[in-house]
Amino acid sequence: MGPFSHTVSVSVLIQYLSSNHDLSLGPRTDFICDFSYTLSLWGTQAFPAMRPVSIWQRSPWGLLLCLLCSSCLGSPSPSTAPEKRAGSQGLRFRLAGFPRKPFEGRVEIQRAGEWGTICDDDFTLQAAHILCRELGFTEATGWTHSAKYGPGTGRIWLDNLSCSGTEQSVTECASRGWGNSDCTHDEDAGVICKDQRLPGFSDSNVIEVEQHLQVEEVRLRPAVGRGRRPLPVTEGLVEVRLPDGWSQVCDKGWSAHNSHVVCGMLGFPSEKRVNTAFYRLLAQRQQHSFGLHGVACVGTEAHLSLCSLEFYRANDTTRCPGGAPAVVSCVPGPLYAASGGQRKQQQSKPQGETRVRLKGGAHPGEGRVEVLKASTWGTVCDRKWDLQAASVVCRELGFGSAREALSGARMGQGMGAIHLSEVRCSGQEPSLWKCPHKNITAEDCSHSQDAGVRCNLPYTGVETKIRLSGGRSRHEGRVEVQIGGPGSLRWGLICGDDWGTLEAMVACRQLGLGYASHGLQETWYWDSGNVTEVVMSGVRCTGSELSLDQCAHHGTHIACKRPGTRFTAGVICSETASDLLLHSALVQETAYIEDRPLHMLYCAAEENCLARSARSANWPYGHRRLLRFSSQIHNLGRADFRPKAGRHSWVWHECHGHYHSMDIFTHYDILTPNGTKVAEGHKASFCLEDTECQEDVSKRYECANFGEQGITVGCWDLYRHDIDCQWIDITDVKPGNYILQVVINPNYEVAESDFTNNAMKCNCKYDGHRIWVHNCHIGDAFSEEANRRFERYPGQTSNQII
Repeated sequence: MGPFSHTVSVSVLIQYLSSNHDLSLGPRTDFICDFSYTLSLWGTQAFPAMRPVSIWQRSPWGLLLCLLCSSCLGSPSPSTAPEKRAGSQGLRFRLAGFPRKPFEGRVEIQRAGEWGTICDDDFTLQAAHILCRELGFTEATGWTHSAKYGPGTGRIWLDNLSCSGTEQSVTECASRGWGNSDCTHDEDAGVICKDQRLPGFSDSNVIEVEQHLQVEEVRLRPAVGRGRRPLPVTEGLVEVRLPDGWSQVCDKGWSAHNSHVVCGMLGFPSEKRVNTAFYRLLAQRQQHSFGLHGVACVGTEAHLSLCSLEFYRANDTTRCPGGAPAVVSCVPGPLYAASGGQRKQQQSKPQGETRVRLKGGAHPGEGRVEVLKASTWGTVCDRKWDLQAASVVCRELGFGSAREALSGARMGQGMGAIHLSEVRCSGQEPSLWKCPHKNITAEDCSHSQDAGVRCNLPYTGVETKIRLSGGRSRHEGRVEVQIGGPGSLRWGLICGDDWGTLEAMVACRQLGLGYASHGLQETWYWDSGNVTEVVMSGVRCTGSELSLDQCAHHGTHIACKRPGTRFTAGVICSETASDLLLHSALVQETAYIEDRPLHMLYCAAEENCLARSARSANWPYGHRRLLRFSSQIHNLGRADFRPKAGRHSWVWHECHGHYHSMDIFTHYDILTPNGTKVAEGHKASFCLEDTECQEDVSKRYECANFGEQGITVGCWDLYRHDIDCQWIDITDVKPGNYILQVVINPNYEVAESDFTNNAMKCNCKYDGHRIWVHNCHIGDAFSEEANRRFERYPGQTSNQII
C-alpha cells in the first residue's frame, strides 16, 4: 500500500458508514473530528468522490471513528488526562551525583537510549527552572557549575543552553544542538530545585534515585576519654552514617590520601600520622560494626563519597577479617587550635604573609576570594572555578576542603584589580598561586564574576552556648549565654552597657545567623521568661571573634551601670549586610586647596565643620584654608545601607535645607607619620541617596521631598568637592609630610559585612602653599609590608601637584 493507504481506508470507511447506516448526525457538540485530505494525483484519481467529512461525537459511530482517526492521523484525543509536553517525549531526566539531597544534583538526560549531561556554559537560573519542571518540581532555587556533584559519564547532550524561562520543554530552548559540545565532564551543570512537586505530576520524567548506598556524613569518634573532651575532636575512629546508623570503616588498604579527604570534610586542612598499634590493641577489646571497606581516595576529593569504596552487604557474616577500624588524626587550622600548646606550636612556625583571603562572608570560612599580587589585593574571575580550586583556597586558609565553589559574585562584588582567571587546580597544590591560571586583562572579566568559596569547618559546639529569647523570629531577641561547669550549667543575660554593632556581630556569628543588623542596649520589650540573672558585663569585641567568650569582658565580676533586665543586650541578625567602599582614586584626582572667606562659612560653622580656632576668628572677615575633594561611596554588599535612625528622629537643618539621618557619616583627618591628628573634619549624612547605579540596578533612595535615605546595592552616593563640609580645615596645619585619612561609618552605627575596608589613606605633602596628594588606597588594599612602607615614608613621592 502507498503512503496514503491508512488515510484512504479511513475515508472509505467513513463514506461507507454514512451511506449504509442510519448515523444520527445531530447538532455539533464540543468535540469535532474534522478531516481534510489533500491526496496525491494517484489518490485523487482513485477516489474522485472523496470530500472532507465531519463526524460528531454525539453519535457512538462518530466517537468510534474519531478514536480510530486519532490513532491513524494523530488528531487530539478527548481524554481528560493531563497533556504531555510534546517536546519532551522520548526524553527522560534524572538527578545524579554526590553528595546531594533528593531535589538537587547533576542533571542527566536520556536520549535515544543513552544518558548524558549538560555543559554549564551559558547556563542560567531560567534553564534550571525548565529542567526542574521536567523533573516534576515547581521551580529551581539555584544551579551549580563545574561538576559540583561530580563529573558524569557518556555524552554531553547540550551546550550553551539558553532558556527564557517560559518554555514548556528544554527542547524549546536554544543550544548548539544535541550532542554538539566542546566541554568536558568537569563542566557538568547541576540544579537545586524547590522541594515541592508539581500537582498531579505523573510523567515518566521523574528523579531516578541511585539504588546504592551513599556516604552523606562522616565523624570522628574518640576511642578513649569519651567524657567532656575539648572540641573540635581531631582524632578518633572514622564513622560513616548509613541508613542503619553509624558504622566503622575497615582499615585494610587505608591510606594517607583517605585521611586527607576525611580531615578536609571535617574542617581540618591536613592530617598527621597516628599510633595505629595502640588503636589496634584497643580494638581487640571492643565491639565494632563495620559498614564500609575498600576505600581508595586520590586525595583531591572534596567528599569521601567521590572516592572509590565498597559497602558490606547485609548477608556478609565476616567483616574486616584481620583488620581494625580506620583511625584518623587531623591538624586543626590556627583558628581552631584547641589547646594553648597547639596554638603555641603553630605560632612558633615561621609564617609569611598570607597571599589569599576571604571577604564578605556571613559565616567563618566563606567569602569572596581575594589574592595578593604586587602588594595589592584583587579578586579571582569565576571562569573554570571548581571545587578543587576552592579546596586549595580553603586549606591554605586553615579550613577543610571546600563545601561549595561559588560564582557570579555570590559573596558580593570586589573593587579594583581582578588578578586571576581560569584557575585550574588538581587539589594537591599548597597555594592557589601554584595552580595553572591565566593572567587577566580588563576585557576578560568583570567583578560580577568574582569567585567565592564556602569551606568545611570543624564542629566546635559554640552555638550551643548562646541563644535568643523573646524575639518575633529566631533571628532576634535578648541574648542569653550559658555558663558554669558540669552539673551547674545555667543561662544568664548580658549587661547592655557599651553593647554595640561589633559585639552583636560576634553574637550573630556564634549563633550561625550571619550578620547583626542591630545591637541593642535595651530589651525591655522582649520577655526574658524566667532568666533574670546578668552573668556577663563589660563585653568588648573587635568583631572578628568566633564567640563571645573570646571577647574581653569583666569575667566573674559583674558591673553594670544600669542594672536590671530592662538594660540587657539584644540583637537582630540578618544573612546579608551592606558594605561601603570609598572610591580612593577620585579623592586623589579631585583634591585641591581653597582659601574661603569667612562670610561664606556660616552654615559650615553651624554644622561644626571648621577647626576650633575658627570660633575666635574675626567674623565675617578673613578666610579659612580648606583641603577639598570629592568622595564617591559605593555599596558593594548584599543589602542596602540604611541609616539606623528612623525618619521620625531625623534632624532638619535649615541652613542646608535637608534632613540629617546620621550625626556622623564620615571622619576626615590629617595625621602625622606617627598617627597624631593635626586636623580633622566630620560629615553628617547630609543626604544618603543613590546618585548613580550600575547598568542593571535601579535607584531606590532620593532625599527630595523627605524621601527615604540610603544607598542601594550596586549604587553609589557622590559628595562633590564643592559642597559644604566636603573638606578638612587645614588653616592651622604646618608644612610637612602627612597622611590624609577618610573613614566611613566610623562609629559602626550601621552594620556592614566588612569594616576593614571603611578607611582610606593617602600620602600628602604640604609646603604651606600647595599640597601633593598621592598613593590613595583603601585601608586593606595593600599588603602589610606595603602599608608599613606607606606609613614610614609619607609624602616622599609626588605624582600629583595640587
